[in-house]
Amino acid sequence: MALWGGRFSTGPDEAFKQFNDSLPFDYQLAEQDIIGSVAWAGALKQVNVLNQQEYDDLVAALNKLLDEVKANPQAVAVAGHEDIHSYVESALIDKVGDLAKKLHTGRSRNDQVATDFRLWCRDTAEHILEAIAELKGEFIALAERELGTILPGYTHLQRAQPVLFSHWCMAYVEMLERDESRLTDAKNRMNYCPLGSGALAGTAYPIDRQTLAEGLGFTGATRNSLDAVSDRDFVVELLSCASISMIHLSRMAEDLIFYNSGEAGFIELSDGVTSGSSLMPQKKNPDALELIRGKTGRVFGAFSAMMMTLKALPLAYNKDMQEDKEGLFDAMPTWLACIHMAQACIKGIKVNADKTLAAAKGGHSNATELADYLVAKGIPFREGHHIVGTLVQMAIAQGNNLEDLSLEQFKSVHSIFESDVYPVLEIDACIKARQALGGTSLEQVTSAIKYAKKNSK
Repeated sequence: MALWGGRFSTGPDEAFKQFNDSLPFDYQLAEQDIIGSVAWAGALKQVNVLNQQEYDDLVAALNKLLDEVKANPQAVAVAGHEDIHSYVESALIDKVGDLAKKLHTGRSRNDQVATDFRLWCRDTAEHILEAIAELKGEFIALAERELGTILPGYTHLQRAQPVLFSHWCMAYVEMLERDESRLTDAKNRMNYCPLGSGALAGTAYPIDRQTLAEGLGFTGATRNSLDAVSDRDFVVELLSCASISMIHLSRMAEDLIFYNSGEAGFIELSDGVTSGSSLMPQKKNPDALELIRGKTGRVFGAFSAMMMTLKALPLAYNKDMQEDKEGLFDAMPTWLACIHMAQACIKGIKVNADKTLAAAKGGHSNATELADYLVAKGIPFREGHHIVGTLVQMAIAQGNNLEDLSLEQFKSVHSIFESDVYPVLEIDACIKARQALGGTSLEQVTSAIKYAKKNSK
């Protein structure tokens, strides 16, 4: 039975019913709806709408229903009711009869769903924060395992300067820490309870909303009933957090797909996150990483759709807002799955240190060190930059690296060069020189690992 049928002389058209009903997706709020209903029953008892026996009977029935929906949530989805609130009320009527109809006193589906959804979002955010922490830990563990492994750093996908492979790992730890920070902030902002706001004007019963909010684990109660029932900023924020984090995961995937390629050969992914070709027996495809990269667009789509839905809605609740759920219900599990899959990929990586070192030595990646050598000799950087560019041309013409040039060749470009140039061009010296905070020297990367481990506790 619909919760609003008294105003209408006939029932809804079947096509409209299918178009309107949200139970096929908002069944996922079943646990939260029941938990919120238990809290509301307590509030009604405090204002004498329910006596002690009625309260006890309702709570017992709600807890029994909670066990049932936990055991078989899919059965809720196909129960045929308009929405999760209709389902819970109908199931409660089956258990305690007309007493169940008293539970909705002073409450609207508008403040009810706003509360349910915040509870779901808060629970989901906590799961994702745990997953991010685990992924960070995997990156830190890989950085420790590969401490000292040298990798070519890139700009414009051209070899630029050598870095430690651990420095690359710690770059993604920085991104994940920002993801954690954003999600924690969003979780804190959403943690205010709309229950007791009614349809839009507030409830007519003297409910202690602050106590009600705290009983549900919220920081406090919302302060404006119009805003409380129509606010979906928390959905937008979660989708924004998801989208930014998926950018990071997608960039990581792209890096590793390239590092895993035959052209680079820097790493090998584990068999557990790769697949083969149905035609080519030799193939080992980085499917897990490609799917992370591909699913990023799916999360972006949910974020964009949510903003378009909200952009011109008047206060307070509008049925458009039913569109807030399906995108988030898809995006959040997708984000969580991608975090878990990224962790599996990182955990199983085998780094080919010989290949990364050989690649880092190529491409004249020590050219900046040579320019800095000239600066130390008193030559302005811009002039030194030009001198080194000339030497790079010379080395390319001869098919050599800069360190393979003879001292006479160096001096033919500028007389200031001495034999002390060669230690500067060694790749270990290039790494060691980056001693400033945030640099790729062994000392700085070791410090970054220690800092990250300390902050992760």
